[in-house]
Amino acid sequence: MSFQPRSEGLLMSRLHQRTSASFLSPVILLTLLLSSLASGQTNFEHPGYEVDPQRQTTGIGKFYMGREISFVMGHQAAAWLNRPDRIEQEQPDQVVENMNLQADHVVADIGAGSGYFSFRIAAKVPDGRVLAVDIQQEMLDLIDQQQAQRGVSNIEGVLGEIDDPKLPAESIDAAIMVDAYHEFSHPFEMMAGITQALRPGGRVFLLEYRGEDPDVPIRPLHKMTEEQVVKELSIFGLEWTDTLDFLPWQHMMIFTKPE
Repeated sequence: MSFQPRSEGLLMSRLHQRTSASFLSPVILLTLLLSSLASGQTNFEHPGYEVDPQRQTTGIGKFYMGREISFVMGHQAAAWLNRPDRIEQEQPDQVVENMNLQADHVVADIGAGSGYFSFRIAAKVPDGRVLAVDIQQEMLDLIDQQQAQRGVSNIEGVLGEIDDPKLPAESIDAAIMVDAYHEFSHPFEMMAGITQALRPGGRVFLLEYRGEDPDVPIRPLHKMTEEQVVKELSIFGLEWTDTLDFLPWQHMMIFTKPE
């Protein structure tokens, strides 16, 4: 299976999309320029969304920086998240090991689902916490049930919203998103919230199936290219620190909030 080399110069200048108040049929340009975010501390310029049913493929017909957003996996598919072959395909223990966490770190697992990564991370931060963020209460209930069964006490469920991770400013040392970011219906708002929640020097670990590799047996909208990820996250001032290429099918990309 081929691995795509890192492209040089991927930290592109942010996109500036301006529209008038009129609708451009059939494309509806939703320009959401935020003057301030919930914390009122940091402003990021919104590049805008496009809603274009004529370009819709297998996603929701909403486009962000040229990418169609995919549908969200519901809690009914929680069993698939815990499938046995996921150990070999996604190597979760190696992923967590490569996060290089400290015992007292606070880590947000964004789109935590059934807690597949949350419990592994919790074992690495015995003096810290894992904030398991999900927009489906059913997923958080599954995590709570497992905590009671396993005797784990340092995972805290956080019921987020589609446009807000519900994390206080400068409250986390790291955030991880595993095969989740491409499903965010409001990626700008979510990443703005995550960036604000990071402490200076905090890191974002973003894992996505490699969109550059046609051999990865995943539907196209559930994959992302490295270039697209860098383009989208760079508008928040996050520094692309590294991409780890040890996984069979995924990028493990690391971004750091400047000190």
